[in-house]
Amino acid sequence: MTDFSPLPTTRNARCLALAEIALIFAVFFLQGAWPAPDVNEPYYLGKAIHYWNPDWLRGDFFMETPDAHRVFNLGFGWLSLWLSPAPLAWTGRILTWLLLAWAWRRLSWAIVPRAWYSVLTAALFGWLMEHCHMAGEWVVGGVEAKGFAYVLVFFGLEAIVRNRWNRGLLCLGAASALHVVVGGWSAVAAGIAWVWLHSGRSVTLASPHLRPLPKGEGTILPLRSLWPGLLGGALLALPGIIPSLMLDWGASRETARQAHEIYVFERLPHHLLITAIQPWFVARLGLLCGLWLLLGRWERRHRDENVLRLRAFVTGAVVIALCGAALSALVAVNRGLAANLLRFYWFRLADVALPLAVSLEAARLLLSPLAPRPKREGRPTFSCVAAWSLVAGVVLYQVGGHAIERIVPGPPRSEKMASPTDWEAACRWAANSGTIRPHACFLVPRVSQTFSWYSGHGAVVTWKDVPQDAKGLVEWWRRVNDIYATGLPPTEPQWHDSLSELRPERLQQLGARYNAVYAITDRTDPPLNLERVYENSTYVIYQLTRKGGPE
Repeated sequence: MTDFSPLPTTRNARCLALAEIALIFAVFFLQGAWPAPDVNEPYYLGKAIHYWNPDWLRGDFFMETPDAHRVFNLGFGWLSLWLSPAPLAWTGRILTWLLLAWAWRRLSWAIVPRAWYSVLTAALFGWLMEHCHMAGEWVVGGVEAKGFAYVLVFFGLEAIVRNRWNRGLLCLGAASALHVVVGGWSAVAAGIAWVWLHSGRSVTLASPHLRPLPKGEGTILPLRSLWPGLLGGALLALPGIIPSLMLDWGASRETARQAHEIYVFERLPHHLLITAIQPWFVARLGLLCGLWLLLGRWERRHRDENVLRLRAFVTGAVVIALCGAALSALVAVNRGLAANLLRFYWFRLADVALPLAVSLEAARLLLSPLAPRPKREGRPTFSCVAAWSLVAGVVLYQVGGHAIERIVPGPPRSEKMASPTDWEAACRWAANSGTIRPHACFLVPRVSQTFSWYSGHGAVVTWKDVPQDAKGLVEWWRRVNDIYATGLPPTEPQWHDSLSELRPERLQQLGARYNAVYAITDRTDPPLNLERVYENSTYVIYQLTRKGGPE
């Protein structure tokens, strides 16, 4: 491996590591410090809270569907016994970002072994992830299972890059226990990387060629020597695999087929179906892949084994994404089979692996002109200085000005309502009024995400709270259509913008059907012919049962 500079002495190494981890944490903090709750936090933290306190939101349809992330709920959710939702979110964020900072520093040093460069690569990674993703994947953000899973993926990738495959496979197995998709695809990419390297082929897709691998650090371990990592990783992954396999348990084949089609074609096509992803998003990830290939031509001259192993892993991620794109063609032939295969997030890993590789390899490329060299070779070239200026600008943008919008007080990104302040006030009233029984269920706006977070009451259904099991998915889709669908032709609006568009009789009918006692709607003039129990300038809470009737 090319040594760019002396490694720090043992006396200074610990202080340097702590300082770098602290700075990387600051980078991640500024990138992910959105007001709580973030987009997915009501979903995942709500499940974790309900796991430990089933009385919280008892009767809520979504909360009582089977859990897909039991290890996360078990390992982190217990903090909810002492922390309310918002402090729980910030505790999880800080813990995740600290662990990510630790793991990223180790991975960065495996590729760019020079002090402080891990901070630069972390900022580049965050910027590229935010601006070049294709299918909406992210690493630094709100707290959920995949944040902790990516910590283990980074540790595992660092071990693989250093040719410690058994340790890497154990880490990827543990990542699969936390999040089976994140860890599972990373393990598949590692398998593709091992096969690619074992074949003796250099991982430079721009110009593939055959060459023998040197002995020692560059030797590819034979398959028989990987059995501890393979077996141990598989056993560690079981707590994540088994709950995922049980999501379709007890559902008929037809129900499972309907659930998969709803998931892929109705709810999450922008993550799962390449033809539904914005063309510019596809193009920008393609451009990033092209840049990665160009970096490979430079790496071909240096032949660093650590970088080659990293590129082999990224090759696996790209192959997985290309397979997902090819599977999209099945939609025209067999829609059910296509949905069954496409629901596994084929593009998720490439969204992470390409920004990761480009940030690390670009920093290594920028570092090379600064390596010790004979005086006759002169100082760094103008192009090197220009490149460093560009990188510095990106870092300042990512860590400085662009972060202001995250730390300035404002509504959370999960808030989709027209007036976040009035919405929160209405939800808080429902929580503290004293006139609403503890487990009363509400009809709420379709796009609302934070009603239960603020109010502590259950909702009949919302667009965001999608169950993971087959039966729950089909029931969720039935409820969404029953309550919010307009029934108009496809060229017309498919969903009611507000529950206030429904007749009072229809709301009462829905309340009786789903055991909902109240409905929260936009304020209208004149108001609906129902009893109003709360109103502000934007929202009204109606009681659906007759005055004096049972709640």
